[in-house]
Order: sequence, then C-alpha cells, then structure tokens
Amino acid sequence: MKRMWLLHLGLLLATASSPLAAPPNVIFILADDLGYGDLGCYGQQIIRTPNLDRMAAEGMRFTQHYAGSPVCAPSRCVLMTGKHPGHAFIRNNRSVQPEGQYPIPAETVTLAKLFKRQGYATAAFGKWGLGPMDSTGSPLKQGIDRFFGYNCQGKAHNLFPPSLWDNDKVITLDNDVPHPPQKLPDGADPNDPANYKRFLGKQYAPDLYMEQARRFIREHKDKPFFVYLPTIIPHLALQVPEDSLAEYRGKFPDLPYPGGRGYLPHFAPRAAYAAMITRMDREIGSLLALVKQLGLDENTIFVFSSDNGPLNGAHQGHGGTDAVFFNSAGGLRDGKGTVYEGGLRVPCIVRWQGRIAAGTTCGRVTGFEDWMPTLMELIGASGIVPKDVDGISFAPTLLGKPQEARPFLYREFPAYGGQQCVRIGYWKGVRKDLMPARRAKGKKPAQPNMHIALYNLKEDLAETKDVSAEHPDVVAQIERIMREQHTPSEEFPFPALDALVK
Repeated sequence: MKRMWLLHLGLLLATASSPLAAPPNVIFILADDLGYGDLGCYGQQIIRTPNLDRMAAEGMRFTQHYAGSPVCAPSRCVLMTGKHPGHAFIRNNRSVQPEGQYPIPAETVTLAKLFKRQGYATAAFGKWGLGPMDSTGSPLKQGIDRFFGYNCQGKAHNLFPPSLWDNDKVITLDNDVPHPPQKLPDGADPNDPANYKRFLGKQYAPDLYMEQARRFIREHKDKPFFVYLPTIIPHLALQVPEDSLAEYRGKFPDLPYPGGRGYLPHFAPRAAYAAMITRMDREIGSLLALVKQLGLDENTIFVFSSDNGPLNGAHQGHGGTDAVFFNSAGGLRDGKGTVYEGGLRVPCIVRWQGRIAAGTTCGRVTGFEDWMPTLMELIGASGIVPKDVDGISFAPTLLGKPQEARPFLYREFPAYGGQQCVRIGYWKGVRKDLMPARRAKGKKPAQPNMHIALYNLKEDLAETKDVSAEHPDVVAQIERIMREQHTPSEEFPFPALDALVK
C-alpha cells in the first residue's frame, strides 16, 4: 500500500514539474478596437465567438484588465516594454513619412527581446505600429525573428491592401481596393450592394497573416516559440469576405453606410462588424486546433486581449460602426480615445491547459505593463526583467495562488483634450481637458482643468457620479500618484503635467 502511494505521489510530482522541463510556448493575440462587451463570454448577445468563449471556459477570464492606452501605438508600447504611459517612450499615435509610426529607440527592452534571450523563436503577424522597417523601431530590430503583415497603422485601414510586409520585403497582393476614406459616387443607390463591390478585394489580409502564423508554429513545434498576433480586427474599415458576411446579413435591421464619416462604405455595416469578429474567432479556433494536433496543448499559453476600447461616445457611427447596437462597451462609459472605463478596460482571457484552472473568473486589477514580468515568471525567467518596469507579475494569480492587490494603476494620454487617471482599489480618479484647444485670436488662452473627478467603481461602474467633494483624502492620494508617476517627454510633451514636476 505504501509503495502504491509513493508511486502515485511520484506521478503527481512528475506531472506538476513537466512543463518546467520544456519552457511553455506563448501565443499572444491582440485584437484592435474590440470592446469589453464584444465577446459572448463578456455578455455579447448578437456576435458569435464560440472559440474565445471556449478559451474562457477552459482558462481564466479577467474582468478588470486595462489596455496600456486608449489608442493603438502607445498601448502596444506599454505591452511591449512593461512601462506605463507616464514612463513609456510612445505616448500617442504619430505617423511618420512615407509609412509607419514614430519609432521606439534601438536600446528599448521589449518583450520579444526577452523571449529571444531565453532561446525562443519569435514572430509577429498582423499590425506592428512601433516604427518603420528602416527605423530603430522595426520589429526585426526589436526581437522579432519573423514578421508578416502591416507595419503602418494607416495602411491597416484597408483590410484588402495592395501589399503587405514579409519580413523586410514588400509583397504585392491581388487587390485593387481604393484606400480610405471613400464615399459612394453622387447618384449611386446606397441600397444596391453592387455599388459596394469595388471595396471588396480578393486577398483578405487577416486570413493571410493567420495562415503565416500557423505555418510558423508548425515549423517551430520542436522548440519554444513566442507568437505575437496583433490582428487588425475589428478596426475600421468594415470589410469582410462574403462567406462571413452571409452569416449575419439580414439577421437584424441594418442601414447602409455610404461613407462621409471616414473609412469605406458598406451596404450592411452592422453585419460586417459582427462578421469580422466571428471570422477572427474562427481563425483563433484554428490555432487552438493546430496546437492540440501538434501535441503542444498542455505546453502552450494562450492570451487574448484588445489594444483599447471600441468606437463609442464621440466616435459613435464613425466609419459605419454602431457600438451602441452591439453594446460593445459592455455598459462602461465612453470608448476609444478616453481614459474612462470604456476606453481602457478590455477583455482578457488566459488559457494554459493543466496549469490554469478552467472556468475561473478573476477580478484582480491588471494592465498591459504587467505582461512582461508575468510571462517571464511563467517561463522561469523572472531574473531578466528590467528593474525599471512598472509591471507587476500576476503569475501567482494565474496559477491559483494568493496575491496582494495591485497598489494602483496609472494612465495618461496627451491627446483628445489631455487626460489622466489613477485606479486605487475601487476608486478611480479622472482628469480631462488638460490640454485645452488652441485659443481663438484675441482671446486669453484657456487654462488646463486640474480638477480630479472621483468615481466609486464598486457602486458606479458607468462613472456617472463625481464624489470627489465627499472624499478629499482619496483625491489627495490620487493627485500625489498623478504627479509622481508622470515623467516629461521631449517627443510627446504634456505641458500641464510637465509643469508639476519642474
């Protein structure tokens, strides 16, 4: 009996330690402008996402996960560098000519570089957006071995593009779709689908880079790999192949979008938005199936999240989107471009078969800056994380161990009027209008609004009631954090905040 017990114990120990013998693979999928409420597992009632719902049922679903910024490039910089927006290099979207975004410096320590240092094969498929191919910010200079997709955010506004990047080479695609923005010609019937044919190409970029991702996984199945999948779904323009559109067309009221509010026209914009997300979900399902087929399921960590919230509030209707119809923000206030919950709180699902308990929901406050230390701890490489990162590993939480709550979470954004926020427990302080619009000739310049609105997210998730007057002690604590966590940036000045640290 004792011998059988010892044998059973040995098997348990071997099972528990087996992932350490082979470092886990990591597949990190990042959606683009996907709202907190756009997935079935987060309450979506119309758009079908069966594979992501299954991923949540087989892993951990986070309810308080925060993107790095309310817009694309700075959010991705936080993810890649582990530094929050008050310390990160990129703090706003900024295009450079002839193609690309303002580049991160050569010496930047990125998540990809750390994986590469640990012997991982690294790849990115989708949209990079942290520097042109001939710059210091090129993915191929920032730890990525294999790249396929868009380098530039602007080019990614067309999902049937004329070309894509294949490592450092441009490849031509069989597409002849005009680049946004476009409108239907005067006199064209907006209700006739035939008038929209010119906005549909032959080669759908998301299909192409997802196939490249599957090929990379097959080719590197025998060594650890890090696959970063920053897909452009469901960012505008509204474009999707006909077979996916057919799943939703005619299923609900849907007025045509003839153009005029950016991007490309579409005769069934609601159906197109839903179809884009369901097609993305289908491709994620193919990744799950491939990893299982290759025998890598129990040694692969899947992560899914979104770079910021949906087009909502002031963006409602932009490019034909209808976030209100789908409840894309999930009841949260506002959306992309703001530091309210709808702009920053995003879906987050983590699945690791046999290591992360299935069907768990986590309310821990976490952010994009936390991924660098978290993933390094999960692969057994905590010691190589730079000491100056702002991220806090939540690997213990993922593995079912107790962990202290995050002391605070900080965000700033020097655009859309200038904004700043701090989350402490269920308290959230928000400043906006920190960069007033340029004054009219002959008038005194407007002054920044330094008022901190305070919201109790436990009682007021929609951030409707400012209770700052009732809790001056909390406001004072938040004001101190706001002042201490901002460092001035020559590249992205924020005058109202810069003045506080001089």
